[in-house]
Amino acid sequence: MQTLAVTEAITTIAEAERKFGLSRSELKDFFTEWYDQLPVINPSDRANLEILWRRYIYHRSGGHLLESTVMLLLVSPLLTIAGLYDPPFRIKAEESITINISDSEETLQGRIDVLVLRDRLWIIVLESKKTMLSVWSALPQTLAYLMASPNSDLPTFAMLTNGDDIVFVKLEGKQYGMSQVLAPLVNRGELEVAWQVLRKIAEIEV
Repeated sequence: MQTLAVTEAITTIAEAERKFGLSRSELKDFFTEWYDQLPVINPSDRANLEILWRRYIYHRSGGHLLESTVMLLLVSPLLTIAGLYDPPFRIKAEESITINISDSEETLQGRIDVLVLRDRLWIIVLESKKTMLSVWSALPQTLAYLMASPNSDLPTFAMLTNGDDIVFVKLEGKQYGMSQVLAPLVNRGELEVAWQVLRKIAEIEV
């Protein structure tokens, strides 16, 4: 049995699709959670999101930000405002995972940046990159991480961000879908939509 790092074994979307038998759904009703009947933002959360946005823009205006800085300035505060640090959710950072590939002698190992759980259900897998990298560079390994969910019969979601852009991904069975690119760097309203999507996913009944 050969053990490989996810970041080395899965470098393209095509590789992730081939190794795990995945296909991308282009049906509009496959991933409605990112746009349909999103929660209303209350005034307090909107004010906190504005503070978060202005702080990010201030630091981003000084140049590119490292992944750790993106996590500190944008990701962690956004999860806080969305209530994902509070019961019934639990957070695990740098969570180690192992993925056994069917009909293969390969085992993949990796670390998820942030994993948000409700009981044993994976709600959100969050993967971040530094601002100089495209947000899409995180998609191949994120698809692999989603395959490690212990609840393969339930949909699992991911949020990918490099700070400037945010993309949500849904995996259900062997199909995955993606949201449009939200661009907080361009418009504060895009950060509010990201908050709404997080809350929408958090409120899904299981």
